[in-house]
Amino acid sequence: MSDELQVLGRAVKQAQYKQHRALDGRLAAAGTTLAQWDALRAISRTPGASARILAGATFQSEQAFGTLAGRLTALGLIDRRPGTGRRIEHYLTPSGEEVLSTGHQIADEVLASCYSHLSPSDRTTLLALLQRIDGGAGT
Repeated sequence: MSDELQVLGRAVKQAQYKQHRALDGRLAAAGTTLAQWDALRAISRTPGASARILAGATFQSEQAFGTLAGRLTALGLIDRRPGTGRRIEHYLTPSGEEVLSTGHQIADEVLASCYSHLSPSDRTTLLALLQRIDGGAGT
Protein backbone atom coordinates (compact mmCIF):
# COMPACT_ATOMS: atom_id res chain seq x y z
CA MET A 1 0.00 0.00 0.00
CA SER A 2 2.81 2.44 0.89
CA ASP A 3 4.40 2.18 -2.57
CA GLU A 4 1.02 2.71 -4.23
CA LEU A 5 0.36 5.84 -2.17
CA GLN A 6 3.81 7.21 -2.93
CA VAL A 7 3.30 6.61 -6.66
CA LEU A 8 -0.08 8.34 -6.42
CA GLY A 9 1.40 11.29 -4.52
CA ARG A 10 4.18 11.63 -7.08
CA ALA A 11 1.71 11.45 -9.98
CA VAL A 12 -0.37 14.28 -8.48
CA LYS A 13 2.78 16.35 -7.91
CA GLN A 14 4.03 15.61 -11.44
CA ALA A 15 0.72 16.73 -12.99
CA GLN A 16 0.80 19.92 -10.89
CA TYR A 17 4.43 20.57 -11.87
CA LYS A 18 3.64 20.14 -15.58
CA GLN A 19 0.64 22.46 -15.29
CA HIS A 20 2.59 25.12 -13.38
CA ARG A 21 5.54 25.05 -15.81
CA ALA A 22 3.22 25.43 -18.78
CA LEU A 23 1.33 28.29 -17.11
CA ASP A 24 4.52 30.03 -15.98
CA GLY A 25 6.03 29.85 -19.46
CA ARG A 26 2.98 31.24 -21.22
CA LEU A 27 2.31 33.90 -18.58
CA ALA A 28 5.95 35.06 -18.78
CA ALA A 29 5.42 35.72 -22.48
CA ALA A 30 2.53 37.99 -21.44
CA GLY A 31 4.73 39.87 -18.96
CA THR A 32 3.68 38.27 -15.69
CA THR A 33 4.36 35.20 -13.58
CA LEU A 34 2.11 32.47 -12.24
CA ALA A 35 2.52 33.81 -8.69
CA GLN A 36 1.62 37.35 -9.78
CA TRP A 37 -1.37 36.24 -11.82
CA ASP A 38 -2.58 34.01 -8.99
CA ALA A 39 -2.36 36.96 -6.58
CA LEU A 40 -4.30 39.17 -8.99
CA ARG A 41 -6.92 36.43 -9.29
CA ALA A 42 -7.23 36.19 -5.49
CA ILE A 43 -7.55 39.98 -5.14
CA SER A 44 -10.18 40.03 -7.87
CA ARG A 45 -12.20 37.38 -6.04
CA THR A 46 -12.03 39.24 -2.71
CA PRO A 47 -11.40 42.97 -3.27
CA GLY A 48 -10.30 44.70 -0.10
CA ALA A 49 -8.96 41.50 1.44
CA SER A 50 -6.03 41.57 3.86
CA ALA A 51 -2.62 40.06 3.17
CA ARG A 52 -3.45 37.22 5.58
CA ILE A 53 -6.55 36.23 3.59
CA LEU A 54 -4.77 36.57 0.26
CA ALA A 55 -1.72 34.64 1.44
CA GLY A 56 -3.95 31.71 2.36
CA ALA A 57 -5.79 31.91 -0.97
CA THR A 58 -2.48 31.79 -2.88
CA PHE A 59 -0.76 29.14 -0.71
CA GLN A 60 1.91 31.54 0.51
CA SER A 61 3.13 32.85 3.85
CA GLU A 62 2.03 36.35 4.82
CA GLN A 63 5.61 37.54 4.44
CA ALA A 64 5.92 36.08 0.93
CA PHE A 65 2.58 37.56 -0.07
CA GLY A 66 3.60 40.95 1.32
CA THR A 67 6.74 40.91 -0.82
CA LEU A 68 4.72 39.90 -3.87
CA ALA A 69 2.12 42.61 -3.17
CA GLY A 70 4.94 45.15 -2.99
CA ARG A 71 6.10 44.10 -6.46
CA LEU A 72 2.55 44.23 -7.82
CA THR A 73 2.13 47.72 -6.36
CA ALA A 74 5.41 48.87 -7.93
CA LEU A 75 4.21 47.47 -11.27
CA GLY A 76 0.98 49.46 -10.93
CA LEU A 77 -1.17 46.31 -10.89
CA ILE A 78 -2.67 46.71 -7.41
CA ASP A 79 -3.44 49.41 -4.88
CA ARG A 80 -2.88 48.85 -1.18
CA ARG A 81 -5.05 51.02 1.06
CA PRO A 82 -5.34 51.39 4.82
CA GLY A 83 -8.22 49.46 6.31
CA THR A 84 -9.48 49.08 9.86
CA GLY A 85 -6.68 49.14 12.45
CA ARG A 86 -3.40 47.95 10.96
CA ARG A 87 -5.10 46.07 8.14
CA ILE A 88 -4.03 46.86 4.59
CA GLU A 89 -6.64 46.24 1.90
CA HIS A 90 -5.77 45.14 -1.64
CA TYR A 91 -7.49 46.19 -4.88
CA LEU A 92 -6.76 45.72 -8.58
CA THR A 93 -5.91 48.72 -10.73
CA PRO A 94 -7.13 48.94 -14.33
CA SER A 95 -3.72 47.62 -15.43
CA GLY A 96 -4.09 44.76 -12.98
CA GLU A 97 -7.51 43.96 -14.45
CA GLU A 98 -5.94 43.81 -17.93
CA VAL A 99 -3.15 41.46 -16.81
CA LEU A 100 -5.68 39.29 -15.00
CA SER A 101 -7.88 39.08 -18.10
CA THR A 102 -4.93 38.14 -20.31
CA GLY A 103 -3.91 35.55 -17.73
CA HIS A 104 -7.40 34.02 -17.75
CA GLN A 105 -7.20 33.56 -21.51
CA ILE A 106 -3.76 31.97 -21.24
CA ALA A 107 -4.83 29.73 -18.35
CA ASP A 108 -7.87 28.54 -20.29
CA GLU A 109 -5.64 27.52 -23.22
CA VAL A 110 -2.96 25.90 -21.06
CA LEU A 111 -5.41 23.98 -18.89
CA ALA A 112 -7.38 22.79 -21.93
CA SER A 113 -4.11 21.37 -23.24
CA CYS A 114 -3.10 19.85 -19.89
CA TYR A 115 -6.41 18.04 -19.52
CA SER A 116 -7.01 17.30 -23.22
CA HIS A 117 -6.42 13.57 -22.70
CA LEU A 118 -9.33 13.38 -20.26
CA SER A 119 -12.95 13.24 -21.32
CA PRO A 120 -15.35 15.75 -19.75
CA SER A 121 -16.61 12.94 -17.54
CA ASP A 122 -13.05 12.08 -16.45
CA ARG A 123 -12.38 15.75 -15.60
CA THR A 124 -15.56 15.88 -13.53
CA THR A 125 -14.52 12.71 -11.69
CA LEU A 126 -10.98 13.99 -11.12
CA LEU A 127 -12.29 17.27 -9.71
CA ALA A 128 -14.68 15.45 -7.39
CA LEU A 129 -11.91 13.17 -6.14
CA LEU A 130 -9.51 16.06 -5.52
CA GLN A 131 -12.24 17.97 -3.67
CA ARG A 132 -12.84 14.91 -1.48
CA ILE A 133 -9.13 14.84 -0.61
CA ASP A 134 -9.33 18.56 0.23
CA GLY A 135 -12.33 18.01 2.48
CA GLY A 136 -14.93 19.09 -0.05
CA ALA A 137 -13.53 22.58 -0.54
CA GLY A 138 -14.68 24.33 -3.71
CA THR A 139 -12.63 26.53 -6.01
